[in-house]
Amino acid sequence: MFGKLLTKLGVKSRKGRESAYGYVFILPWLVGIVCFVLGPLVFSFITSFADYNMLKVDFIGLGNYKKMFFQDQLFWKALKNTLVYSVLNIPLVTAGGVIVAVILNKSIWGLRTFRTIYYLPSIMVGVGTYFLWMLLLDPANGLVNTILGMIGIKGPAWLTDPNWTKPAIILMHLWGLGGQMLLYLARLQSIPQDYYEAASLDGAGAFKKFTTITVPLLSPIIFYNLTIGIIGAFQVFQEGYIFSGDGTGKPAGSLLFYNLHLWNQAFKNFKTGYANAMCWFLFAIVMILTVCNQKISKKWVYYEEGDNDD
Repeated sequence: MFGKLLTKLGVKSRKGRESAYGYVFILPWLVGIVCFVLGPLVFSFITSFADYNMLKVDFIGLGNYKKMFFQDQLFWKALKNTLVYSVLNIPLVTAGGVIVAVILNKSIWGLRTFRTIYYLPSIMVGVGTYFLWMLLLDPANGLVNTILGMIGIKGPAWLTDPNWTKPAIILMHLWGLGGQMLLYLARLQSIPQDYYEAASLDGAGAFKKFTTITVPLLSPIIFYNLTIGIIGAFQVFQEGYIFSGDGTGKPAGSLLFYNLHLWNQAFKNFKTGYANAMCWFLFAIVMILTVCNQKISKKWVYYEEGDNDD
């Protein structure tokens, strides 16, 4: 039946018919993209210039953006919290993944067991992990402070002291860096040992080998994880929502991250137009940082098979 329709439409060549059948098969996907991705994107952009509360739309021009930059004090607090968290979290998690991968690439007893132990946290369910860490970081009876007490260190009030809430989240993420570790480990195992043997003959030590061989050959994976890390860091939400208990970002607003403030505006205050404006500003920040990271990568990312400038 479809073949007869193609004939009536003048599609007679084999290549044309194959293309037509291909478009038919991907039609559900195209419809889904238009209806559930492109459509909402366009709608959110339009309503970012409106006083929209899911029931009515009153266009107010740049009113939402003016409010964001000049009237909403919590906006700047949330943005600052997110930036501070990102600056601390991304380098530590990236470096931690590299270091753990290098250690687990050595020939040691029980290597497979250690690799499994380090990888398991990365596949645990997010919300369950957060509640687990709330127990571990309990200042009175938590395992972390108990261990610190055994070595003579008084543990902080991790989730109730504004100065320690972000380090607590970063500690949790360092515990779950198995996904990054696995990528680095796969690349490390593909590096020819001849490189290290040649470096040894030239008198290079362990640190010199790490900085001149390991890091350059890992740089494409580091670049990928940095890009994903930047995007993920600016999307932090669940940690602030669950650890604060009521979504307010307490204590003292230290857990009021950008996405949490955005969520409160959209689903608590029903200022959806304002929340959409915040979404597009966040999109602009992430896009700029991603492009800058891409440009800078040409200076330090090494690709064995091709020119680094292309």
